[in-house]
Amino acid sequence: MFIHERRALGERMTNKQLKNLKDRLWQGADQLRANSGLKSTEYATPILGLIFLRFAEGKYSQYESAINAEHNKIKGSRAERAINEIAIEKCGFYLPPEAKFDFLLNLPESENLAEKTKTAMEEIEKYNTDLEDTLPKDVYYSVNSEDDPLVLAKLFKVFKDIPTDVSLDIFGEIYEYFLGEFALAEGQGGGEFFTPSTVVRYMVEVLAPTEGEIFDPACGSGGMFVQAAHYIADHSARGSNINLRAYGVEKTGATVKLAKMNLVLNNIRGSITEANSYYRDPYNCFEKFSYVMANPPFNVDEVELDQVKPQPRFNTFGVPQNKTKKAKGDAKETVPNANYLWINLFATSLNDIGRAALVMANSASDAGHSEKEIRKRLIESGVISQMVTLPTNMFTSVTLPATLWFFDKAKAHKDEILFVDARNIFTQITRAHRKFTEEQIKNLAIITRLYEGKTDEFALLLDEYRNSFTNAPEMSDDEDILPKAYWQEQIDWLTSRFPEGKYVDVVGLCKVAKVEGEDGIIDQDYSLNPGRYVGVVIEDDGLTEEEFKAVMRSLNTELTELNAEAHELEKTIEDNLRSLVGDL
Repeated sequence: MFIHERRALGERMTNKQLKNLKDRLWQGADQLRANSGLKSTEYATPILGLIFLRFAEGKYSQYESAINAEHNKIKGSRAERAINEIAIEKCGFYLPPEAKFDFLLNLPESENLAEKTKTAMEEIEKYNTDLEDTLPKDVYYSVNSEDDPLVLAKLFKVFKDIPTDVSLDIFGEIYEYFLGEFALAEGQGGGEFFTPSTVVRYMVEVLAPTEGEIFDPACGSGGMFVQAAHYIADHSARGSNINLRAYGVEKTGATVKLAKMNLVLNNIRGSITEANSYYRDPYNCFEKFSYVMANPPFNVDEVELDQVKPQPRFNTFGVPQNKTKKAKGDAKETVPNANYLWINLFATSLNDIGRAALVMANSASDAGHSEKEIRKRLIESGVISQMVTLPTNMFTSVTLPATLWFFDKAKAHKDEILFVDARNIFTQITRAHRKFTEEQIKNLAIITRLYEGKTDEFALLLDEYRNSFTNAPEMSDDEDILPKAYWQEQIDWLTSRFPEGKYVDVVGLCKVAKVEGEDGIIDQDYSLNPGRYVGVVIEDDGLTEEEFKAVMRSLNTELTELNAEAHELEKTIEDNLRSLVGDL
């Protein structure tokens, strides 16, 4: 069933509020650039450590009264236990008094704040073994400089503004933002980028995990695990007391530490291993997991063929190989592209009832040569359940278009695949950035539920929107209070596309395609591009002829102005070059 209340959490902060918060955090980070003794590659470590402390205190405060009450109740009795044991049981971790953010924030200037911060991190690790050798410590000695001995104190003051009375989803929002910004600043290679939370939530809504073991072979900061845990908690009668165990692999040591922090803060049991998933398999993943989720690096072409070719997790459906050997001299032969290594890994890591969700480059849906042969085998095996094309500009650090692949080992109809084209469903955040709203996530996910025959969930979602419409104001200037018109749009979106509350193919949105038969997947040369199947719908934009002309005139004026600016820039560049090297 769907959750009916609108949550007061990071995803429920207005776009403006979240942007303002991130801007303040980035301004704090700028102090490190200007005044600290750190290298640019070291900025993230102390910042994310302080964010961890802030959220650790925020979460711990929610349980502290119950922890202290339990401790005092059994103190002196035969059942007496250490307070840290009670805290870990109730909260997932223990936060000693001297490790609290506010304690450090309010220390007098005469105290050595760097030393106290290091001690705080050591104390947290002492009582929480999952964080052993994870939290930043000595780096805080390098934050201050001779010119400004109070940089660290200033950073504490900046980060005190992070609200802690909201769900910890906002922690993921913030530190994914920092990761993305630092990645841009330092240069991001290998097709790696960070997955926005709204895309992950959509993946989780489609996957609909319950309980069990979840695997992410390219886990980054652990966002997939966090969103899966939140989904299960929201849909479980036991609330946050869920039975989920996470297994992550991440090749970058600094990011491994972030993922461990994220698991602890969200009370998720599991392990994160530093390894390269191409060459190491620390969890013996073949046919093991109930759920697999990841956003792996795209288009990697330096993976050594000899190392992956013998592994069943990569070779069950075939290994991508070059037509002719390209290695020269002593160089090792490499795969032409590792995208299908990841696709193979997802299909083979599932147990008999396993389900998976994978972010992949659009190009993989139609890739040829050896990749096509692998795709044919995957399609014919019946393991691929759904393909979804995402809108462009959903990822903060790249504009590369992406497709979501979904796998289901136990799907009922192995001779067909559901295709969804979500390219036109998004909310524009900035000129270059889009995301899904909570309702867009639910509207897209309900297509899957209807396809699965779960018409009751469609009815529940429709009731949710109708209740929200009834309680909404006619007009609202507050982004958190949505007017009746917004909720009517959601109702209309559902009822116009699925008027009988049952799955039907909708031109331009979704289509169930058979593997065989006329216009089937074989007829489309085994393409898994949703655009090949769902068709295109031309929707009325609601503009009159005069309004349309006015819009076009405005766009033409803007284009003219931009062209004029471009000519000015060209002239400036030419003048500057001439001043440097003389006449060109």
